[in-house]
This record gives sequence, structure tokens and C-alpha cells, in this order.
Amino acid sequence: MNNVELLAPAGNFSKLKTAIYFGADAAYLGGKDFSLRSFADNFSREELTEAVKYAHARGKKVYVTVNIYARNGDLEKMEDYFAFLAESGADAALISDPGVLYAAKKAAPRLAVHISTQANVTNKYAVKFWREMGAERVVLARELSLAEIAEIHAFVPDIELEAFVHGAMCISYSGRCLLSDYLAGRPSNRGECAQACRWNYSLRRNDGENGGWLPIEEDERGAYILNSKDLNMSAYLSEMRAAGVYSFKIEGRMKSEYYLATVINAYRRCIDGGFTPAVERELLTAAHRDYTTAYALGENHETVNYSNSQTKGDCDYIGNVIGCENGFAKIEMRGRFYAGDELEVLSPSDNFGKSFTVTEVYDSNGEPVSDCKRVQEVYSVKCPYALSAGDIVRRRKK
Repeated sequence: MNNVELLAPAGNFSKLKTAIYFGADAAYLGGKDFSLRSFADNFSREELTEAVKYAHARGKKVYVTVNIYARNGDLEKMEDYFAFLAESGADAALISDPGVLYAAKKAAPRLAVHISTQANVTNKYAVKFWREMGAERVVLARELSLAEIAEIHAFVPDIELEAFVHGAMCISYSGRCLLSDYLAGRPSNRGECAQACRWNYSLRRNDGENGGWLPIEEDERGAYILNSKDLNMSAYLSEMRAAGVYSFKIEGRMKSEYYLATVINAYRRCIDGGFTPAVERELLTAAHRDYTTAYALGENHETVNYSNSQTKGDCDYIGNVIGCENGFAKIEMRGRFYAGDELEVLSPSDNFGKSFTVTEVYDSNGEPVSDCKRVQEVYSVKCPYALSAGDIVRRRKK
């Protein structure tokens, strides 16, 4: 599939490196302020400048989220921040608010602007409006169908369209949610979402003697009546491209490095070689909720994940490969493993999917061990493959 962008989240510098290693063409990330993921690690100004240099040295791009709904008191500080972004070499700023766009154009007129999905862009006139205001790209609302996207592209062909292809979805329309603010005092539209939609809920009657809590029972843990399924468009990337989508966006700045590696690797392979059973299987290995195509194919009333909060996935994350020499892979441990375990390789190389049995393993002192239980200990594991720094090893669940 030619002329598309695979866009991945990066909650910190380590995740940025993972995203690029596993095949992302660009990454979106947030600074310490003005981002809708305040509880990600995020990037200081110095880290952000280094992140841009790191990405550009590898031919990749960096987009910075500045997508809160701003108050008056934010705007002066934002102008200074936009000037910094332009100086840092960031490839674009992601914006939701017309006032923030005005501040960006005032402070950094040459900085490219992408309109965030939080702007709730659902129609062709809205896209045309943002184009006339100077935006180079619009991230479309997740509620749109492919037919609607195609109509938008035909109406405004001179602007890039970006759409989510994978990850968690808000139960609220285009993420404009007040639930977290009401229940936890953490405003989601200012970057502090508590994900109250994922909680277990009960009902309460208020009729005198018969009052009291009434559990909503879907399983022994309760009910998840506001818990949206996860988006998975891996089987429809060609249709998305035909509709005019240029950038395929993966959700997950709060997700683990292992999750990002798994999903990015799967979509890179899907873009380069088409959707296969191996891609479908791969997207089951990391933690996820039940999958949905949301509204891309038309009306859909099956988008809520009633059965559970989240599925753990088919594999255990064992560790990160930091090097390989003399037939031994150096693995920084993330999950306990044992001599005799069969481990599987997650890699952008041809080693992807290969398995080997742990027959010989040594700790960092060179002592042989059979139970690898020290988190972040670097173990030397005999391996028949020449693994590379950045690869990951995992274990299939029985």
C-alpha cells in the first residue's frame, strides 16, 4: 500500500524509540502542558527537542499535541510554547480549539497545524473551514463511516485526512466527556481523564423501604455498561485508503511498550503486505477489549464491551532484547521465565514469530540460573537467532 503514513503514539522517549523501531512513519506525543494525556510521562522541552532530532535522523516525523480546550489564562503561555515548537523542528501541532489555532498562527505562523479528533470534525464543510483557517490536516471523528470520509475527501481533496485505525475508544461522542470531571474531579478535556467509563456500575432505587443498591450483573465482577470496545480496522486499510485517508493512527500514549510494539508491528506488516491471518492473530497477543470496526462500515449497535473490562491477551511480555553476541541474547527481564520455557520473538525483522526453548541462561554475574525472577535483571539466554537490540521476547499462554 503506497503513500500512507503509519502514525503511532509515544508517551515517553523509550516508547518513541519502540514506535520507530517497529515501523511507525511518524509519532504523536505531548509536552508537559496542554496535552490531553496529562498522566502519560510526556516530554519536557529538552526531551521534545531531542525526540525531534532522533526521529528526523531516521526519516520520521513528530507531531505534538496541544489539544486541550483552553481557557483565557492558558493562551499567553501557549504562544510561547508554539514558538518553542517551531524552533524545535516539530513537524506539526495537534489542535482542537479555534482560539488555540489563532494563538499558534500568531506565535509560529510557519508551524504546521493538524486538527485533533477532539474538534469533532464530522462533515465536509467543517473540513473546508479548517483548511481555510490554515490547517494542513484534519483528524476525523471516529463516528464517521468510510462513505462519509470519501465524500469529504472528494469535497476537500487538498487537505490530508487522518483517522484512527486501532485502540481504545471513548463511549462519549468524539471524546467530549464530562463523566470523569463529575465523578473524579478530573476534567478529561483538560488532559486528566480518569476513564470513569471503564468502571463497574450499580443502580440504586430511591423508594422508601424498598430503596438500596441494585447490582447490574453481567458476570461475577459486575457490569461495564459504558465500556467501549477497542477499534480494529486492520482488515479494512485498503478501503480506508480508497476513501481518502492518508494517515492511519494508532491510539495509546498510556499503553505499554509491549502493546505498542505488537500493534505497530502488525499494522506495518499489514500496510506492506496486506491483511493476513498472522496479522489477525498478532493483534490478539496484547491486552485489549473486544474488537469493533465502530461506524466505518455503517450503523453499528454492537460497540460496547459488556463482557469484561479488558482481555489480557494471548502472550506474556518477558523482556526486551538489548543485544546479542556469541549465540546468547541479552534480555532485560519484564516477566518471570524459567529454563525450559518456549519463548517467541517479536521483531520487525524476519525473526518475527520464531520460537526457541530456554536451554541455557546466565544472570548478569555470569551465574547459571533456572528461575529468572529479578525484574530488569539482564539475563544472557542461549538463542539460535541473531536478535537485535529493540526486539522483544514473549511467551504464549497455555
